[in-house]
Amino acid sequence: MKSVLCLILCLAIPAAMFAADNEPHYNVTYDGGSLQKVKSGSGLKLLIDSDQIRLMKDKIEVATIPASAITEISYGQDVHRRVGTAVAVGIVSFGIGALTALSKSKKHFVGLTWANGDQKGGLAMQCDKNEYRGILAALEGISGKKAVNSETITVKN
Repeated sequence: MKSVLCLILCLAIPAAMFAADNEPHYNVTYDGGSLQKVKSGSGLKLLIDSDQIRLMKDKIEVATIPASAITEISYGQDVHRRVGTAVAVGIVSFGIGALTALSKSKKHFVGLTWANGDQKGGLAMQCDKNEYRGILAALEGISGKKAVNSETITVKN
């Protein structure tokens, strides 16, 4: 019995390794922008190469942006209270529901704008809280542009 189990594991683990996607990427959520083929809220894979950025949905490449075409990198956060969760928890336990209402949730966004000849565009993507700093560092590294905090930008009318 042990030898059969050992044989199955010896075959299953390498097979799983070959089936995995070996290309390093970040999972992001497209929040909006100039990509015509992608709906807002769609999950994408962000691949950052040494000279370009690629966005893939499933196995289809939806955008390729040359690093030299990037004109701006921005980032920001959306902070909101967890009111819906607090109401749901408050039905079961009022005390815990009140504490939940005091907690906050943060979403991290990274924005890109580019101009590649006549082709201009931009996009905003929601990143995981553990990955957005790495994404910013990678984008800054390949483009040579410094990321701008969108909360410090003042808009004049």
